[in-house]
Amino acid sequence: MQINAKKVDDANAVVEAQISTALLNKKEDKIAAAAAKNMQVDGFRKGKVPLHVVKARHGEKIKQDAEQEALKELFDASLLELDVKADMMVGEPAITKFDKNDNGIEVEIKVSFKPTVNIDGYKDLIPEYKTPRVMKKDVEARVSEMLKAVAPMKKVEEDRGLQNGDFAQIDFEGFVDGTAFEGGKAKKYQLEIGSGSFIPGFEAGLIGLKSDESRDVTVTFPKEYNSKELAGKEALFKVKLLEIQAKDIDAKPDEEALKKLLPGVENPTVEKLEEQVKEQLKNEKLAKLFNDEVKPKFVDLILEKIEFALPENIIEQEIDLQVRNIFAKLSEDEIKEYSEHPEKVEEERAKFADEARNSVKLTFLVDELAKVEDIKVDDQEVMQMIYFEAMQQGQDPKQYFEYYEKQGLLPAIKMSIVEDRLFTKLFTKKEVKEKEVKEKEVKEK
Repeated sequence: MQINAKKVDDANAVVEAQISTALLNKKEDKIAAAAAKNMQVDGFRKGKVPLHVVKARHGEKIKQDAEQEALKELFDASLLELDVKADMMVGEPAITKFDKNDNGIEVEIKVSFKPTVNIDGYKDLIPEYKTPRVMKKDVEARVSEMLKAVAPMKKVEEDRGLQNGDFAQIDFEGFVDGTAFEGGKAKKYQLEIGSGSFIPGFEAGLIGLKSDESRDVTVTFPKEYNSKELAGKEALFKVKLLEIQAKDIDAKPDEEALKKLLPGVENPTVEKLEEQVKEQLKNEKLAKLFNDEVKPKFVDLILEKIEFALPENIIEQEIDLQVRNIFAKLSEDEIKEYSEHPEKVEEERAKFADEARNSVKLTFLVDELAKVEDIKVDDQEVMQMIYFEAMQQGQDPKQYFEYYEKQGLLPAIKMSIVEDRLFTKLFTKKEVKEKEVKEKEVKEK
């Protein structure tokens, strides 16, 4: 087998080879001989079937197996010639030529491997930013909302009708086509008016109702309602308002209420809650600043300033993915149009070329930066994040995780966590305090 393997750059190589007919015939004979040992053919003893009979029956499969075996040997030999270890390979090798002729098969394979990424000077590319200020009124507003959530309930003594924000204590029973349905009845049920937690239209239908008054409320169950028997059906609810309650926002929060807002904090106080809220608001502002301004600037700079060879196979796969996503949304007529005009497919691919290159480049940059900054995320942390997200969505955590696993999304989620931690660490180091900004402005003047 004649092999000529050449590196195109630090991340790509082209392998040209001639697989001789003699080598392919030898491999076919070996594969046929191995098959003959277990083959049973009338007129021949087991293990004594002639090779020409085996080839006559399974010739095409044997030929394909011989070609695959030769390709594997070619690939292994080309790695030795390129002095590249198998674990450095990335993406799928692309066979760009496979021409059969009387002398055998002429082959050309494009291979890609992990590039060497030099990130020297990356810290100088991190943009400076001013520490976001947290206004006192914002802290007070957030604390007020939190205290309201744990405030005790009190009966509304005022003679008035039910309004948004009130908590109604009600008895109710629901009927569909004049018949009471299962699960449609409750006593002393507490419902926050305006919360949207009941069937659409139900809470609005109670507005203005006074204590000890009754009212019939007609609603329609949503078409996607979880009970098929009720989905899309009109229902009549007979409701009696027992009492109107409201949060006693003027009541001083007791220790139990504060413990709910400051779990694990000894001797919780409103002052400690305000400190925590101030820090939370600052972190929220920082996160928004990082995502909206600092990260885009930093990413643009490292993509522009740090140069290295990119694995072309990975770029092509990224373009393939983008094009498949577009084609999945096309009609049959549109797909037919593209199949009849291959040049249009290439035009679409060209649109994604720059985006794909930047995406692949950023992946390798983040990977290298994470190593330098010692950012590590284990599989347990990925699982915990998915479980937490599932619980927030009201989903079964195990099924949620299995879905991500089957879709092959776990590496992407892990990469996302690594990226978030990496950028937070990098940008936090570059934070410029307000005092420093003023001093810098004075010096520049």
